[in-house]
Amino acid sequence: MARPGPDAEPALLDDVDRKIIAELTRDGRMSVTQVAENVHISRAHAYTRIARLTGEGVLTKFTALVDPIKAGLKSSAYVTLKVSQHSWRELREQLRSIPEVHHIALVGGDFDVILLVRAIDNIDLRRVIFDQLQSMPGVLDTQTFLVFEDVDTR
Repeated sequence: MARPGPDAEPALLDDVDRKIIAELTRDGRMSVTQVAENVHISRAHAYTRIARLTGEGVLTKFTALVDPIKAGLKSSAYVTLKVSQHSWRELREQLRSIPEVHHIALVGGDFDVILLVRAIDNIDLRRVIFDQLQSMPGVLDTQTFLVFEDVDTR
């Protein structure tokens, strides 16, 4: 089933849906049987709910979270971009092609885009920012905020 677009109506979630989402957020590899047990519903009911949440685009990915330091990505920064008008769609696709860019957000405020960039070291981080990001057509200005410590909130 195709994922709903950004203008789609939000799904109506009840307490059971929220509990299922919380369980899968905590451990995306949790079995349907374990989800059902933790949420106090039948396995069939859990399976149906998870299928519906996935079909409606509420659950979009089941993925592993990687510890960047243990994965060799020892340098991280948030990079803000000011971009020229009407350049977002093309720029977004270029940004998605850079492996070191781990998150992209279009925002409102003093800048237009914020990126989370992770690299093996400061030399590699510098290369990404100076050689790739700042040279992209449509990027007018950048500002870099080094990350000294990541705190997991989940």
